[in-house]
Amino acid sequence: MLLVLCVDLDDDIGRKTGIETPVVGRDAVESAAVEFATADPEDSDLNVLFEGIHLYDELDRAGESVEVAAVTGIEGSDVAANRAVGVEIDTVLAGLTTGEDVRAVIVTDGAQDESVVPVIRSRVDIDGVRRVVVRQAQDLESMYYTIKQVLNDPETRGTILVPLGILLLIYPLAVIANFLGMPGDVFGLASGLLGIYILSRGLGLGDAVDGVVDRARSGLYAGRVTIVTYVVAGVLLAIGGASGLEMLDTVRGGLESATLGATQAVAAVLAGAIHWLAAAGITSSLGQVTDEYLAGRFRWRYLNAPFYILAIAGVIHAVSLYVLGRVSLSYLAAMLTAGTLLGLFSTLAFAIAEDRLESAESQASA
Repeated sequence: MLLVLCVDLDDDIGRKTGIETPVVGRDAVESAAVEFATADPEDSDLNVLFEGIHLYDELDRAGESVEVAAVTGIEGSDVAANRAVGVEIDTVLAGLTTGEDVRAVIVTDGAQDESVVPVIRSRVDIDGVRRVVVRQAQDLESMYYTIKQVLNDPETRGTILVPLGILLLIYPLAVIANFLGMPGDVFGLASGLLGIYILSRGLGLGDAVDGVVDRARSGLYAGRVTIVTYVVAGVLLAIGGASGLEMLDTVRGGLESATLGATQAVAAVLAGAIHWLAAAGITSSLGQVTDEYLAGRFRWRYLNAPFYILAIAGVIHAVSLYVLGRVSLSYLAAMLTAGTLLGLFSTLAFAIAEDRLESAESQASA
């Protein structure tokens, strides 16, 4: 059996005529269509009912076993409307006295009503969807619905409207800036903002920035020490960069004729910055260790990080000074040995401490 389903998602039929739905049978649907036409002859859902009757007559003349029904949702939320349509379809299917498999042809007046298709498909197989629109306004409702959906989506709305808003603000800002005597600054600022926004959207940086902000906010409320130590580490990194550039200028100033090679330039920057970089790394690692301890996830091996950073910094500092010719090869060898021994000693010491602590805890629990 073929079931012709006339779908009115926002229940114009019930709200404007008072007819209870679902409406099943050709005569009942025709009567509802006439009453609906009397109440509001301009409503597009009226065409859906008459198209359903027309399709019923065609299939009936072709010898098909066919039935027609009109189902409605509710005004407002699309999700609630889809559920209401599903309930009415269950009622229609329960009332069909036939032993044949039921298949459906859906009749709608636009893309919005077609959002209920998955709900119908979950209950009955669908042979086709027929959209009915007034010829003079073909695709108008679909275009309106598509624009409405785009503007309701926060991500799409931001992608389209923010650049458009910046572009529309360029002219009034330019007029104001021209009045104040600084026209060039406005165009540069507006184009810069637009470029930054488009670049961030293209690279997907928006989610990353939102994630950093959320983590920072949760860290502040949770009282995490890493928030403070990361800020201090950032300042130390900035100081280290400045110190490295200052060391580079000092090395260049000490040269009379020979030019400074790329390797020597890198060595000079590292020699001047490495102790600040090491301080930043130790500060941030100690903050992380403190947070792990407060959260009850502390492990002795976490204390390896400051010693590793100190060992690596010592090795880099010695190599940099050796490249610049300021220390001897024996000093470099001694620092490499000291850095290696420091890393091995810290690893072994904290591993032993962790094993003994776990053994003591297991014996106490036993």
